[in-house]
Amino acid sequence: MPKDESVYSYSAVLMGSPILLKLFRRDEALAGRVFALIKRYEDLFTVNRAESEVMDINRAAGQRPVSVSAAVYQLIKCAKAASVPPASAFNLAIGPLVKRWRIGFQGDSVPPEVDIQALLAITQPQDVLLDDARQSVFLAKPGMEIDLGAIAKGYIADRVRDLLRKEGVREGLINLGGNVQTLGAPEGGWSIGLQKPFAASGELVGAIEVVDKSVVTSGTYERYFEQDGRRYHHILNPHTGYPLDNELDSVTIISTDSLDGDIWTTLLYGAGVEAGRQWLARRPDIEAIFVTKRREIFLSSRRHFRFTLLDDGYRLIDCTA
Repeated sequence: MPKDESVYSYSAVLMGSPILLKLFRRDEALAGRVFALIKRYEDLFTVNRAESEVMDINRAAGQRPVSVSAAVYQLIKCAKAASVPPASAFNLAIGPLVKRWRIGFQGDSVPPEVDIQALLAITQPQDVLLDDARQSVFLAKPGMEIDLGAIAKGYIADRVRDLLRKEGVREGLINLGGNVQTLGAPEGGWSIGLQKPFAASGELVGAIEVVDKSVVTSGTYERYFEQDGRRYHHILNPHTGYPLDNELDSVTIISTDSLDGDIWTTLLYGAGVEAGRQWLARRPDIEAIFVTKRREIFLSSRRHFRFTLLDDGYRLIDCTA
């Protein structure tokens, strides 16, 4: 971050994560409005409490459609569009599997195969039925559950950015616990640390310098448990019901919108390095940093960011070189 005494930091704990706001002016009132906005969206999207619009949809699964607010409908529609392609690792209907695995919560364990197969039958994204005219959502099968945890932070980060711009903020940063959205280019630029997998918090493999961009990282080290000598992480394969297993430890997306970052970290983690690079060739607005289990760091390109390697135990591979 910029070495500047005029940077004012504000923090809160929301969505189960520490939230950090950085501004270049002292403005407690604006910070309060930012945190209130985050809380309002959290109350709409959460599945970790009994009451929310998403929980209303889940409770009505197999029974009736539920009309929801524009924000919830918009986000669900976006999440479904990312979920239905056959090769997609993204799935808004994966809720029952997430709850059964309980990765990151007390009681996590490997479910019996019979449980996995039963749950796969009620996690099909095409069974999330949308009605634009009524702005309603219907889960076609009893037991289905939407989980927007993989996409909500990105949406909220973008809405915070929009609010700050409306308030005349030209330079600032919001960190929603892994989703970093920056505004402008203060002197010295924004430098975002890339966490070293399975290391102490704050131990970095690199630094990412950006201007007016979002930086979103998803990694297997964030939530996992070990059973019978094997590690099980929280990024589930929606086609098998088990954690995705490939060469990757993490994927970082650099994009204009944090919502794209959320979607593409999951898509590219499922695709792997080679297929992921091919997908990105058709999206010049999105860039990725892949960190592999073999301690390699692949950069898809460097159009919208600069990267500095900080750990000589890793090998940097620039795919544009």
